[in-house]
Amino acid sequence: MSPYSGAVTSTIDVAQVVLYLFWVFFAGLIYYLHRENKREGYPLESSSDIGRQRYEGFPATPEPKTFTMPSGQVFQAPGPNTKFEPLVGGESTSRVPGSPIVPIGNPLLAGVGPGAYAQRADVPDTTLEGTPRIVPLRVAEGYDVSHRDPDPRGMPVYGGDDLVGGTVVDLWVDQSEAIFRFLEVEVDAPGGKRHVLVPMNLAVVQARRVKVRSILSTHFADVPGTRSPEQITRLEEDRIYGYYGAGTLYALPSRQEPLI
Repeated sequence: MSPYSGAVTSTIDVAQVVLYLFWVFFAGLIYYLHRENKREGYPLESSSDIGRQRYEGFPATPEPKTFTMPSGQVFQAPGPNTKFEPLVGGESTSRVPGSPIVPIGNPLLAGVGPGAYAQRADVPDTTLEGTPRIVPLRVAEGYDVSHRDPDPRGMPVYGGDDLVGGTVVDLWVDQSEAIFRFLEVEVDAPGGKRHVLVPMNLAVVQARRVKVRSILSTHFADVPGTRSPEQITRLEEDRIYGYYGAGTLYALPSRQEPLI
């Protein structure tokens, strides 16, 4: 066999050309993926004494692309749905960019720090069949609490201060995952009785009561509600989780102090 079998020239062969082509392809793939990654969250915006600065980096933010969701909703990225949202629930501790942000008013409703949440679409999440994904048991056919587990319905709900904040009246089930997502709790509010939701993963169901350490008993009355008594939107989900997340730090002044 000729020593130059597969050679393009005396110094370049086919395998070398294929290797170079792979390098070019891989570099292009990295560029494409990094650019597509900037469809949400870019350009970065930073405020300073000399005005608001915009940062894109390399590669630049891609041109807007329109996506049609299964529900028929049109989503554009980057676009109006990814625009900069001004901070209204908190303020910076100093004029230096990147300074810590402290809440204004009710810290559990400020939407900053551990209480921050994403501005998701204000529509219910759906199953593959197009029905609301998270619904209360009273309208979820074929779902119930296992006989091997304690049924929290009717149990009192205790806050982080070991005082009763309300009573469980129902559970909300995720019909896509077959898992309970929320407890529905009846609480006393200034305007009368109201029903609020407690994230299941932040509640401890015991033998005769439910314990929620994130907030105090007096905080249940201000939990963000839902427009519909039998549906919850994606935005409402995040607002509710943000409320309890903020409570882990702001419910008590002692929680904001250093551990050491």
